[in-house]
Amino acid sequence: MTDRVPPLGEIQSRSLSEQVLDVLRDAILDGDFRPGQPLVETDIAARLGVSRAPLREAIRILSAEGLVESVPYHGTTVRALTKTDIEELYSLRGELEAFAIRRVIQQDAQQAASELREHMNAILQAAEAGDLHLVNEEDRDFHRTLIVLSDHSLLLSLWNVVGARVRLVMALLNRRNSDLKQVAYNHVPIIEAIEAGDEARAVQEIRQHIANTGALISEFWEVETENKNP
Repeated sequence: MTDRVPPLGEIQSRSLSEQVLDVLRDAILDGDFRPGQPLVETDIAARLGVSRAPLREAIRILSAEGLVESVPYHGTTVRALTKTDIEELYSLRGELEAFAIRRVIQQDAQQAASELREHMNAILQAAEAGDLHLVNEEDRDFHRTLIVLSDHSLLLSLWNVVGARVRLVMALLNRRNSDLKQVAYNHVPIIEAIEAGDEARAVQEIRQHIANTGALISEFWEVETENKNP
């Protein structure tokens, strides 16, 4: 006699509020909704073709994630970046990626360089097509791949925590870049140092890459602040 398998029921599709949450989160993290921009519920609900109930649930979760700020009787805005936010994020990011590079070179520098070069080429192709969203996505994948290749589960967990903020900052910065191909070329010195197995140079290159990005986004923040407070 064979054991009977109990019915498990049908797998339910994702709720509408979850789908709305994904759309809004992506729009914020890709820079489509900019820091400080009001989120008008009636407008967004009409654009998405949904009622305000799932939208409000999505906004509640985004508020808990720190991506939006809701003030009673004043509405909801995308959380504005502060200079301190940027400095903290990029000082931590520099340590995480430098640690990853050391491990990558000690394990299999040639394989890592090969995989990272594929991502760099993908950024370049997206840039040549003028696809900003794909440039952002491939840029993000380059740095996440570096973390994954380090083969360190705790490091990956830490990266996942800061990853959303990094994604937002990178998207804002790339929007200001008049030459999207330069986004790809900025990664070349990092790959070449890894390929050469030169740990000291590779760490220096990744630190410089991240420091340059942090400085540029800080400059962007100051300009935006001046524009909002003339």
